[in-house]
Amino acid sequence: MTTSRLRFARPLSLALLVAVAPVLVGCSAAENMVNGVVDEAQSQAGDALSEALGGAGISTNGELPPGFPEDVVPLVGEVQGGGSGPDGTGWAVRTILTSDDFASAQAALEAAGFVGSAVDADADSGFGTFTLAPHTVVLTVATDADGEMTATYVVTVTE
Repeated sequence: MTTSRLRFARPLSLALLVAVAPVLVGCSAAENMVNGVVDEAQSQAGDALSEALGGAGISTNGELPPGFPEDVVPLVGEVQGGGSGPDGTGWAVRTILTSDDFASAQAALEAAGFVGSAVDADADSGFGTFTLAPHTVVLTVATDADGEMTATYVVTVTE
């Protein structure tokens, strides 16, 4: 091999070894390591976002954000996490929908007294704004590439 080929082949071999080694060692060890890195990155990103937003609370732990008006705003699906603005100025919550869809989330909000506007939906997605003074809820529902349907509730308080 010429010197230029060796300069290319050695780094390429090393890169392949690093990429393939976790597969050869065992998937569970690599998976645990990746999950730990992802969890730590999510935690650090949440802390950084909270600091950047002036004290907003961010969670990815399956719990509602602090101060969320759960007695006023009905949620459909399994809570994945969310965020809260400083001083109760607003909240965002993400849920995973199982057999429910946009129509179910819309019906829950309307049953609680919210009035919808700019509502549009199809079988895979939906969007609408719902108001019950002093709260406004912007609801979006979407199906991702894996077929999982998620709902995002953005709740604000107007005075």
